[in-house]
Amino acid sequence: MNGIKIFTSNHNKLLCFHRKFTSSAALLESPIESAGKCNELGPLHFLSNPREMRGSALSETKLAHALLLKSRVLYSNIYAANNLISAYSECSHMDCAFKLFDEIPDRNLVTWNLMILGCNKNFLFDISWSVFRQMHKAGVGMDEFTYGTTLSACNALEHVKRGEQIYGLVAKNGFFSNGYVRTGMIDLFSRCRMTDDALKVLYENHCENVVCWNAVVSGAVKNKDNWLALEIFSQMCRHSSVIPNAFTFSSVLTACAAVEELNLGRNIHGCVIKSGVGSDIFVGTSILDFYAKSGAMCDAIKQFRQMPIRNVVSYTAMISGFVKEGDSDSAVRILNDMRKTGQEINSYTISSVLAACANPAMFTEALQIHCWIFKNGLYSNPVVKASLINTYSKAGAVNLSEKAFAETRGVKQVGIWANMISAFVQSECYEKAIALFRRMLREGIVPDKFSFSSLLSIIDSLSLGRQVHGCTIKAGVVAEVSVGSSIVTMYSKCGDLNESLKAFENLEKKDNVSWTSMISGFSEHGFPDKAVDLFREMIVFQEKPVFDEKVLASVINACSSFHALDSGKEIHGFSIRCGFFEQATIDEALVNFYVKCDDLDSARIIFHKMPFKGSISWSSLVSGYSQRGLIMEAFRLFQEMLLSDIQVDAFTISSVIGSFTISNQKSDFGTQLHAYIAKIGLESEASVGSSLVMMYSKRGSIDDCDKVFRQIINPDLFSWTTMIASYANHGKGSKALQLFDLMKESGIFPDDVTFVGVLSACSHTGLVEDGYFHLNSMIREYKIEPNIKHYACMVDILGRAGRLDEAKRFITEMPLEPDALVWETLLAFCRVHGNWGIGKMAAEEIMKLRGFDEGVSISVSNIFAEVGEWEGVEKIRVSMEESGVKKKEPGWSFV
Repeated sequence: MNGIKIFTSNHNKLLCFHRKFTSSAALLESPIESAGKCNELGPLHFLSNPREMRGSALSETKLAHALLLKSRVLYSNIYAANNLISAYSECSHMDCAFKLFDEIPDRNLVTWNLMILGCNKNFLFDISWSVFRQMHKAGVGMDEFTYGTTLSACNALEHVKRGEQIYGLVAKNGFFSNGYVRTGMIDLFSRCRMTDDALKVLYENHCENVVCWNAVVSGAVKNKDNWLALEIFSQMCRHSSVIPNAFTFSSVLTACAAVEELNLGRNIHGCVIKSGVGSDIFVGTSILDFYAKSGAMCDAIKQFRQMPIRNVVSYTAMISGFVKEGDSDSAVRILNDMRKTGQEINSYTISSVLAACANPAMFTEALQIHCWIFKNGLYSNPVVKASLINTYSKAGAVNLSEKAFAETRGVKQVGIWANMISAFVQSECYEKAIALFRRMLREGIVPDKFSFSSLLSIIDSLSLGRQVHGCTIKAGVVAEVSVGSSIVTMYSKCGDLNESLKAFENLEKKDNVSWTSMISGFSEHGFPDKAVDLFREMIVFQEKPVFDEKVLASVINACSSFHALDSGKEIHGFSIRCGFFEQATIDEALVNFYVKCDDLDSARIIFHKMPFKGSISWSSLVSGYSQRGLIMEAFRLFQEMLLSDIQVDAFTISSVIGSFTISNQKSDFGTQLHAYIAKIGLESEASVGSSLVMMYSKRGSIDDCDKVFRQIINPDLFSWTTMIASYANHGKGSKALQLFDLMKESGIFPDDVTFVGVLSACSHTGLVEDGYFHLNSMIREYKIEPNIKHYACMVDILGRAGRLDEAKRFITEMPLEPDALVWETLLAFCRVHGNWGIGKMAAEEIMKLRGFDEGVSISVSNIFAEVGEWEGVEKIRVSMEESGVKKKEPGWSFV
């Protein structure tokens, strides 16, 4: 055939077509057993009985071809030639069919249609299109079968433009109302997610063909546009001329299960019974599957028992339903019933029942099913193997998952590899997951979207993340929603918000996971305002935004981060309008939000309305009370939490300890709390241990501080800093500095707060030079700019050492403008060492900064009195009287 190249699975090179066979004798030189049969029947037998050629082997078809050539019937009888083309098509040898096609002198419409149909059967869809184009070019008149089969090829290729061209010819040539052609066009539009165009084809001309209606319903279900499918079904029911059939009911029942419309599904079940198709096994299984997926297992069991004939699909649907409901025992019992009745058990049945065993409690049953699989020859099935790997992983036996995977040596099935990577990820064997992924690439297996999604979820290295991102582009899966969302999350987790945003913007389709990932990324990395703006963008620009609790909780947490009370209240109202009332995830986020925005009344109202209060909401409110100084409320709420059997976490305990420390109570509550902490095993947690250190430090028990600190397994920066400050405040400067050295050896880098403790320690031990060294090391080694507290500590060090002139010079040379705290520190040591000259200067500076404060005025007045400057004393007293500042009478109190 001119201009057409054929590539088949059996021939990897270009086949050159000849006009005729050079000889048919070669085919008869090595007759096979079936040749006798062909000779006996004669070529004319195949003309009158074309069905005899169906299912024939290639050698038999070629023998028939040779006999027809020899009898000179082939080219004079187009009916015979067409039957032979059909036979070659059935044998999957379209190369031979095309040779014959080129030799036929007078092809008719059937000949062309058979060639297009044969290409479709053998998945040569592009060749089908080429045949159609040549047919059109040759001016051959086309019928509905021509258009329908070519539309099927376009459907397989998802090539809408070609389909639209064909449909233009359909309208031009008067086949517009043909059901077969319209169904083909609807299928094409539906497969390409062009639902509006599919509906236009249905509505443009009054259609009474149920197949066309079914195509739209089925397409909507496949595209997960289930409400549209139900609306189309409703329209069908209103058309008296269009009666739903078994296929219709099966599709709409699937839609009902997807949108969890149990009552509507029951109504459709009634329609099924009324229409008389309930006995159809296809429909009966759909009803069973609907009830199982909707969680109505009692109805599913009733339907199962009423079915006159049950097949493997029916049994598998029952097993899947029990798995969804968490009834693993019933799922296994169904499998046993199948075995006893001799029912067929396929890989999907086994996959479903293995899902029932994917927990530690069903480990024994998983092993037994594994043995049965091995015995019955299903062990090599990729679906079964992947399910076994997943089951053992979730049952806590990832080592058995590894063994099952190792037995698939040489298997290139990507699903098995993906399941093994997922198993490693779920079991927190991250290094093994990465190593397996690399091995996968070395062996030439292209990862799928599941492999990439699992791996990206554990990556916290920007370098590795970029490499995997590159692999997703190379593998052609970067446009997949799950992969794209994982890339967004990965970059956000690695701290590269620019790349995260770029990946987000490149997503062709954004789902809730991708929006939530980006919103959370902005919120967690200090851009909560951008998170809120992105949420508003989601509402405005997304075509059909579907909000879930995760998206709303993320944006509420963003509002918490920058205390946006008004924005948070708006989103609170929006969540209620969306139907998320008394939803745990959102309520916990709202309690935390109102606590952080100092609206404890609103936080308390939401907290008390929550039907189930999780540890996060308890912790947030306890912490809120503690931080606002409502100590007794914090204690009472904590006691309620204990009585409610809520698991107490480290954050809650730390908040309660902090409350007790702030309250300065001298009760034994702190000791009791410490005993409770030891009982629940949180003593070694860094946050809890640090809070205990602070509590004992405030109570003056430095030995208890030391004991608690030593029990912390992995002290963090706050733990080290708290202990260093405790030593310094209790006059144990040497121990504080030794601990500081240990902290640096452990790899923890100090911050500005740590250096306040270190400089305080130098002050208590009189280590002036060490103080200078640590102050300079802040800038030189750690790139930390000292603040006024650090300079005040240095003045304190010099003052304690009696080096007041040096302290004065240090203050005047400071890069920061000294505040009253710095001068007060100098003034205090001037009084200790009797240096009234510097003391007077410090006093004057304090007066400039603070004015006539009572304490400052009296201190300065005393300094002037000490040096005999009575005029200064009188001036200060007059100024105090003019400012309304009075000295308290001795022996009196304002309390």
